[in-house]
Amino acid sequence: MFNEQKENDKDENRAWDMLDKVVMSSFEEQRKARRWSILFKGLTFAYLFVALMLFYPWDRAPGSVSGSKEHTALIKVHGVIMEDEAANANAIVTGLREAFEDKKTKAVLLSINSPGGSPVQAGYVYDEILRLRALHENIKVYAVISDIGASGGYYIAAAADEIYADKASLVGSIGVISSSFGFVGTMEKLGVERRVFSAGGNKNFLDPYLPLPDSQKEFWQSVLNVTHNQFIDIVKRGRGDRLTTETELFGGLIWTGEQAVDLGLIDGLGSAGYVAREVIGTEDIVDFTFSPHPLDRIIKQFGVSVGASIAAQMGLSSGTPQLR
Repeated sequence: MFNEQKENDKDENRAWDMLDKVVMSSFEEQRKARRWSILFKGLTFAYLFVALMLFYPWDRAPGSVSGSKEHTALIKVHGVIMEDEAANANAIVTGLREAFEDKKTKAVLLSINSPGGSPVQAGYVYDEILRLRALHENIKVYAVISDIGASGGYYIAAAADEIYADKASLVGSIGVISSSFGFVGTMEKLGVERRVFSAGGNKNFLDPYLPLPDSQKEFWQSVLNVTHNQFIDIVKRGRGDRLTTETELFGGLIWTGEQAVDLGLIDGLGSAGYVAREVIGTEDIVDFTFSPHPLDRIIKQFGVSVGASIAAQMGLSSGTPQLR
């Protein structure tokens, strides 16, 4: 009986030993798999990095031009004008500076296709265009609106010497808007009580879950009015006596390019190619629109955080350009 029990214990121990070896073997296989995974990811990044080094034209900065021909410098303002979008002030201004500083630039052409966006971002670009025009008096700025040049898009266009658009382009929307929702009635129906604590009588300003006092309505409307008047002043300064006395000109309406000519919002009808060829007289167009370093785009696409650190250490990551 004792020997039989002893044999059973030995069999059980062997089973546990076997299970332990299987588990450890599984862990070892997982470690190997992870090592291979890291190796393959590293090789993939190295391959992309080497390919970039081989094929990226390091001898030319974005927007720079080889040769001696005069050209029309193109800057695209496409999409919503916001800090985190492609059409942000830092990027647009970086391209503008390169364009103005290039000795072969005959004129700068703003290609605008934007419904608007931040008045702050548009204001930065507007101010920089005026500054660069003052520094380079021999370089004119032309704006060409394609599908739409509204609100902040037109704000930037107003800094140009002349504005052109297609007959069916949408132009204008010289106004300011702020919109939100109020859920006070909904909260009451659901029996939900809003609890908010603040120091300062208006710190809960525009809280969608609280009633909006008339005093706050009046205040917020005054802010919008001030911003609107700033916009109007910008347009009047840029367009001058070319503007008509249309009473709704600054009422937030939007017009076709054909109507905009009659209103004085634009100077004529034509595409970017037409303006470069017929107005500027230099149809050789060079794109100075700022774009991030190719390595930045690869890193963002593949989410290689290690690669971002390497690029920063090597000075290859351009990052977001900063206004100075």
